[in-house]
Amino acid sequence: MSTPSSVTLSRRGILAAGGAVGIGALLAACGDKGSGDAKSGAKSGPWSFTDDRKVKTSLDGVPQRIVAFTGTAAALHDFGIDDQIVGVFGPTKLQNGKADPQAGDIDVDKVTILGNAYDKFNVEKYAGLTPDLLITNMYEPGALWFVPEDSADKIAKLAKSVAITSSRVPLVKIIERYAELAESLGADLKAKKVTDAKARFEKAAASLRKAAKSHPVKVLACSGSPELFYASNPGINADLMYYKSLGVDLIVPDHLDKGGYFESLSWENADKYKADLLLLDNRTATLQPKELAAKPSWAKLPAVKAGQITPWSSEPRFSYAGAAPLIEAIAKAIEGAKKVN
Repeated sequence: MSTPSSVTLSRRGILAAGGAVGIGALLAACGDKGSGDAKSGAKSGPWSFTDDRKVKTSLDGVPQRIVAFTGTAAALHDFGIDDQIVGVFGPTKLQNGKADPQAGDIDVDKVTILGNAYDKFNVEKYAGLTPDLLITNMYEPGALWFVPEDSADKIAKLAKSVAITSSRVPLVKIIERYAELAESLGADLKAKKVTDAKARFEKAAASLRKAAKSHPVKVLACSGSPELFYASNPGINADLMYYKSLGVDLIVPDHLDKGGYFESLSWENADKYKADLLLLDNRTATLQPKELAAKPSWAKLPAVKAGQITPWSSEPRFSYAGAAPLIEAIAKAIEGAKKVN
């Protein structure tokens, strides 16, 4: 994923170190969770999971009160984890009250939203949920995505956490890890909903491989902000890594910013890379074609002139159900693109 927002440009991770100051009675309350929350039918007995920090988290039973980053919760929901998710943090609702794309199929009116944007996390609300477990992505080693630095110690004291690597490995590998986590939480990976989604994902991947071979166009994944144009790196972004492995001719920027996710270009240099097709970051924090039309250098790009732009979900949902339509859309865009450089 390349990140256009000024607060997330460096993909800075937020370490959730434990053992720090608590928040009074709420902390104490969270330390005394009985077994009354366990759902009938849920797996019984001790639960443990080793995350991608190589940290083994163990609890007396399967977590029944999970708080997760919105995209993480959406991925788990796709695998069948629903009622256990009581709270989320991260982009969840749009200004019009509808679900943010990152929320996937979650009922956003059913969960408690602890914060709807980066660096927003209501610790008191979190404590009030008496969480068993916090789950989120990890774009940098040891860093918990969307957990604010200034309250990370308090958050870590309230419940144990699980982090899943979300970059530097192909998309499909991350999806497999989420499947493992979901299964440990009680999901049935043989449920029709899950097997149908996996079959669709595999079919989409085959279609993308075929499209890339029959329509060898150069593709650039990019993001736009008022000041800069970002060319994303398929060598580190999980989804782009996977698309490239399927044969998509993704342009690799040659002067990457610190962190390696993208190259920042001034708008005057937006034409540095000659692309036939643009995958444009479609997150709400980034500029979309309507806003970009005011940028003369954008309008002059050959791919823009040809109308060869397709939305790119640069923070994909790490599930078969979440990723399949994204792959289908890119395959269709490549099939319909022609060389313009």
